[in-house]
Amino acid sequence: MKRSIFVLALSMGVFTMHAQNDRTALEGTRLGDNWSIELKTGAVTPLTHSAFFKNARPAFGFGIGKQLTPIFGLGIQGMGYVNTSASKTAFDASEVSVLGKVNLMNLFGSYTGEPRTFEIEALTGIGWLHYYQNGPGDTNSWSTRLGLNLNFNLGEEKAWTFGIKPAIVYDMQGDFNRNKSRFNANNAAFELTAGLTYHFMCSNGTHHFTTVRPYDAAEVGELNDAVNNLRSQLNDKDMQLNNAMQQADNLQQELADCRSQAAKIETVVKTNRIPESVITFRQGKSVVDASQLPNVERVATYMKKHPEAKVIIKGYASPEGNLAFNEKLAKARAESVKTILVKRYKISDTRITAEGQGIGDMFSEPDWNRVSICTIEEGK
Repeated sequence: MKRSIFVLALSMGVFTMHAQNDRTALEGTRLGDNWSIELKTGAVTPLTHSAFFKNARPAFGFGIGKQLTPIFGLGIQGMGYVNTSASKTAFDASEVSVLGKVNLMNLFGSYTGEPRTFEIEALTGIGWLHYYQNGPGDTNSWSTRLGLNLNFNLGEEKAWTFGIKPAIVYDMQGDFNRNKSRFNANNAAFELTAGLTYHFMCSNGTHHFTTVRPYDAAEVGELNDAVNNLRSQLNDKDMQLNNAMQQADNLQQELADCRSQAAKIETVVKTNRIPESVITFRQGKSVVDASQLPNVERVATYMKKHPEAKVIIKGYASPEGNLAFNEKLAKARAESVKTILVKRYKISDTRITAEGQGIGDMFSEPDWNRVSICTIEEGK
């Protein structure tokens, strides 16, 4: 019966993850992502024939965890118990166990892109029990642990978790024949602890899994073709404008030569055209791709020719993901373009203003808003 229930829960979890992956994909799944450490303390008391508070004894623990998916996680922990026997040692018993955890909220409610404020985990594990004794020597056994984690995820970034952790720990050998093992309430203890967990930063810039919209190769190809087409049109317009300006210069020179006999007239050709460059970025990135460097160089070339000109760089992000992260990402994109202008093209940083504008809405497609827009301001 227990095996059937476990298989059913596992099947539902796989189905939920499959349904979610039809709409979104997970980020933060590298080997070094979603690791955590935990410190906890509480009390332990025999499961039977004892009053909880009267017979409660101190318990301390330390653990390391790895979340494999938003639903399933693994961990290893060590526990120490004080005054649980007549032994005069500092610790009466210790347990080192390997744990498996199932997030019930994500199993039955799907993962929303970040941890919920309150979550429940089911926990099971096996471990090594060691009893410290005076005189006759220490003894060993093995344990089974069944419990729940009632987790409160703290802060905007959900980097810390406070958990209340009830569990039943069975000494699988106890006073039974050492060639056999069994679940016996008389050889079990009820453990109630509270712990604080820190979740390390992941490769996606958060402390947990995030979800993104998946793209197929055909869709990416269409988008690249559209971007390349726009670039080609922009280059054609630049060429036409340069030709027109060259022709205007030639005509102006001819006019000056014709009038040079009568009087010398100084002619100033002004143009209202102030170049504006759009630099696009990949999703979740603030690094300027090599394909975008010509757009940055246009700005640098203009500013070198016009020392009085200044530039305002405004960075934007598309609406996917966490709002606070997108605001930081928009600012980082503007700063990335500024850094190239200063370091590579030696433009004074006093002539450059970099601003993060958060989530952009200039383009009809949300994905096209992952840009930095450079606007030239003519000096007066």
